[in-house]
Amino acid sequence: MRVIILGGGLMGTSTAFFLARRGVKVQLIERGFVGAGATVASFGNIRRSGRALCQLPLARRSLDLWGRLQDLLGQDVEFRATGHLRLVFDAEGAADLATYAAAAQPHGLQLEQLTAAELHRRFPGLGPDALGASFSPQDGSANPRLVSPAFASAAARLGAEIETQAGEVQITRNRQGFEVACARGRFQGDVLVNCAGAWGTAIARHFGEAVPLEIHGPQMGVTEPLPYRILPVVGMWARDGGAYFRQVERGNIVFGGGVSRVPVPDSGHARYDPAGLARQLAPLLRLCPALADVAIIRHWSGSEGYVADMLPVMGASATTPGLFHAFGFCGHGFQLGPGVGAVMAELIATGTTETPIGAMAIHRFANGATP
Repeated sequence: MRVIILGGGLMGTSTAFFLARRGVKVQLIERGFVGAGATVASFGNIRRSGRALCQLPLARRSLDLWGRLQDLLGQDVEFRATGHLRLVFDAEGAADLATYAAAAQPHGLQLEQLTAAELHRRFPGLGPDALGASFSPQDGSANPRLVSPAFASAAARLGAEIETQAGEVQITRNRQGFEVACARGRFQGDVLVNCAGAWGTAIARHFGEAVPLEIHGPQMGVTEPLPYRILPVVGMWARDGGAYFRQVERGNIVFGGGVSRVPVPDSGHARYDPAGLARQLAPLLRLCPALADVAIIRHWSGSEGYVADMLPVMGASATTPGLFHAFGFCGHGFQLGPGVGAVMAELIATGTTETPIGAMAIHRFANGATP
């Protein structure tokens, strides 16, 4: 079996790696550079709390892999299980936390629910007016700039062929399977895996599978380095997502949220909108008032695909044998990445997977329906 993977982000490179580990011949085709799309724009959050319940088995499998990646890939991708802290500022947030914690427990996610006193004792300086928080000690963060290249390099060592700067692709279904023509040549495969991120919907549409997806850019920033004191990733229970931040070991504070994502134009180039900075900083400073006088040194954005029901598309095609999809992770796919690769490789190689992904199947959009 020969597998062609379209897309060199975290989903594509992890799928390539886990397929290559199974001895499958893999050709990965990336139109630009490995990891330079939505993955590198990511915040780097390894978070399970607040996810759709149907994603928690996949998130659990992925978390297990995050803890083993340095051994699997032969490279430190800076995964640190420093915990994930989400602060509560109002009664609505407190109710959401309590409801979610109870619903997530049967899926293996145990959230510590902290009172205000416990929060301020364990994490002084954070959310001085917070009513409490949830804490997930096994979660944490990793470096989005390192992980996709690390997966691609490890896959290549196992025999996978990685083609970058391939430009636009033309896909043909023939008797032998799939032919992909691009600037790097023509490639033939028995199986085609659509890991094209925000552009995955165009490939699905090519095979008669319409997915309601919009492309938006997150609004991200990073500060000057500070003394390294804040270990967990910090966010909030807010129905609009709220703000979030983490401090990297070099001392910089990486932050996002707090404002709406910016639509990405047809050019595909996401942009940061400086007009929203003041609105973004207000909830950030509520999380950590000590950041008020810190210099911001860089802003960025990236193109992320958001499906209408905020669930990704993952699994086998509903129209075309040999075609598989893993795209549209709605801005929260980073934590899932290793698990997605393992599940897709298992599904392609064996025809089934031990991890339930049925809620993410593309057939939920059959006949133009939107769940």
